[in-house]
Amino acid sequence: MALKIRLARGGSKKRPFYSIVVADARAPRDGRFIEKIGTYDPRQPKDSENRVKVDAVKAADWLRKGAQPTDRVARFLSNVEVEGKAVATWTHGNNPKKGEPGKKAQERAKEREEKAAAAAAAAAEPAEEAPAEEAASE
Repeated sequence: MALKIRLARGGSKKRPFYSIVVADARAPRDGRFIEKIGTYDPRQPKDSENRVKVDAVKAADWLRKGAQPTDRVARFLSNVEVEGKAVATWTHGNNPKKGEPGKKAQERAKEREEKAAAAAAAAAEPAEEAPAEEAASE
């Protein structure tokens, strides 16, 4: 059985509150879980001690048993220490393609650039012809 340490959403509409739970990976997000090991309240200020509460000893025990934390929970657990070292390690992910626009948006941007270049070329042509006409009439 694959175990996950993840967030289970609670709270009412527009007022999120999460429980940090150990659950089977196949169980639904807000469904059956094995043990609740903490809470997360995203509405609290970031420096508040009530924002994230985790039982670090239980979390470390579940990690030793093979439970895999999700990215968000791993981030929380990296800030919690048991016996002088972090419960879990978390590294910032790097997905440079995530911020790029999609294919259609890239096509539209290319069309805009072509139209702007054509407009600039059209605007530059009469400016070049005007001095030539003046020189010919003189």
